Amino acid sequence: MGTYDVIVVGARCAGAPTAMLLAREGLRVLLVDRSRFPSDIRHGHFIHRQGPRLLHEWGLLDRIVATGCPPATSVTFDMGDAKLAGRDLMVDGVAAGYGPRRAALDQVLVDAAVEAGVELRDNFAVTDYVGDGERITGIRGQHGGSSVTERAAMVVGADGRGSLLARTVGAAEYEPVPTLTCWYFSYWSGVPADGLELYVRRQRVIFAFPTNDGLFAVFIAWPIDTRRAIQFDIEPAFTAVVERVPALAERLRNGQQEEPFYGAGNLPNFLRKPYGPGWALVGDAGCHKDPYMALGISDALRDADLLSAAIADGLSGRRALDEAMAEYEEWRNAATMADYRSNLHLAQFKPPLPDERELIAALQGNPEATNRFFMAREGMIPPETFFNSENLQRLMGASVPVS
Repeated sequence: MGTYDVIVVGARCAGAPTAMLLAREGLRVLLVDRSRFPSDIRHGHFIHRQGPRLLHEWGLLDRIVATGCPPATSVTFDMGDAKLAGRDLMVDGVAAGYGPRRAALDQVLVDAAVEAGVELRDNFAVTDYVGDGERITGIRGQHGGSSVTERAAMVVGADGRGSLLARTVGAAEYEPVPTLTCWYFSYWSGVPADGLELYVRRQRVIFAFPTNDGLFAVFIAWPIDTRRAIQFDIEPAFTAVVERVPALAERLRNGQQEEPFYGAGNLPNFLRKPYGPGWALVGDAGCHKDPYMALGISDALRDADLLSAAIADGLSGRRALDEAMAEYEEWRNAATMADYRSNLHLAQFKPPLPDERELIAALQGNPEATNRFFMAREGMIPPETFFNSENLQRLMGASVPVS
């Protein structure tokens, strides 16, 4: 047993909750990150699916709202020739989604970890991992101008898609797909909004939502092969896409752009083997995907929940550690694989499958069913209460498979 039970490398939306949950289980946890908190990162930041529910269960959702992040209680999905709008999407005080800026979200998560008893060392740059020839046993890094080595029974890499831990242990990748899209985004004030808005227009996607400080976030995706043509003159390319949705364009013209354009174009898709002797991966380090379905933070929170339970079981002796970690990989893959593949389909700007288009058509003019559709898709109600043969047949008037 090392000095610590667990060392977690990376203190953002995967690492901080992993550390917090482990500390709540009574384990001694060291959490390190190269950044000094609070700090922002220019990434997407919408949380939906299981994310809001988990934050609520952990007692953190109210803190996130208190940072000035409004709940997203509506979802608009507009394909041009068809449009669905769900309204008042809230169950037991938990909305369909939330879009906190990363500086606000990550600070809430870090503070919660420290409150749980985690030892935090920010401004700590991990330079290497140490082992005994058979397993990872600790980290080596720079902190406060000194070289530091710390050891633990388990080291968790929550260090992003370029994970040093993953490279060090040679974590195998599976179902990899190269980058499919590039994204550019900025923030506007004076734009009224109460939820998530998704617009699909001819090989372009607009993803917009309210965030902290009364701002409205607008993200746009293009196929990756167009990046060279637009990256040095973003504003006209961005404006041209927004103009494909006249009502949105008018709202932005009536507002004020408050920040420069930011971009992302290194967005590989992969799953990695998420554990081995003495180590584990969580968040983007273990599974990275295109932002199209905005699953990154939500899945990081889910996998933090799964991984912390497995490690706590293994280190406490409730189960064999290898058995618990193998189950973590099985649970993660079962939870994410269908979404991973659907996300790849969408990120290639492929049209909805015939059954999906038929369902969208059937929901037109039926607000009650549309609300239940969105709540089932988001996991706010049990999905099977909507996506069952009897209900789909009633809506669509034909025999349809359960998706």
